[in-house]
Amino acid sequence: MTTTLITGANKGLGFETARRLIAAGHTVYVGARDDLRGKEAVERLNAHGGGGEARPLLIDVTDDDSVQAAAAVVREQAGHLDVLVNNAGIAGPRKPVGAVTGSDTRSVYETNVFGPVRVTHAFLPLLEAADAPVIVNVGSGLGSLAVTTDPARFESTLPALVYCSSKAALNMITVQYAKAYPKIRINVVDPGYTATDLNGHNGVQTVEQGAEIIVRMAVIGADGPTGGYFDAAGPVPW
Repeated sequence: MTTTLITGANKGLGFETARRLIAAGHTVYVGARDDLRGKEAVERLNAHGGGGEARPLLIDVTDDDSVQAAAAVVREQAGHLDVLVNNAGIAGPRKPVGAVTGSDTRSVYETNVFGPVRVTHAFLPLLEAADAPVIVNVGSGLGSLAVTTDPARFESTLPALVYCSSKAALNMITVQYAKAYPKIRINVVDPGYTATDLNGHNGVQTVEQGAEIIVRMAVIGADGPTGGYFDAAGPVPW
């Protein structure tokens, strides 16, 4: 059975991705930084049924000890990890660009940038123990230099220095890991403007639509692409 970890999986895109992968037969570790919310999400996911199952996993991607403890749990219970979805993310302060401080940036980067590095580092040995390991980093069109400088794109109208730059950093992180670990399929995806807590549910897509590309790239297998940036329509310009 395929073993998968999704960070930030107790709600939104993470929850929907977990639901879909459980239906496809995966054992999904539902990563959550709040133990109660994580367990409640697991109960809801397992109530949906499917060929797989949900398991709770307490993990705060901003805390080294928490991430290492989570890796120890998966190591003891499963011995390997087939799929890692780095989904946990925060929007950060909504301020004019000129009002953004270093502290604002640091708080968002702790989750959106350092978090994926922290989690990937801790789980690399378990991924390398899998037959066809996959990492999916959940990015955003707001992190694409090409998209955010295209006047025809909606993303070019949204000034969000901290969030946008954090997702741009995630793109480069993805490329560097993909080059360093060619046996692991490592990609970043743009779910699109999806209605979640992150944007006050102002997105134009449902979580079902947004999760589509995450799920698709989570199940690509050993012959799939690596080091790429994808949305629902296919490859996206960086």
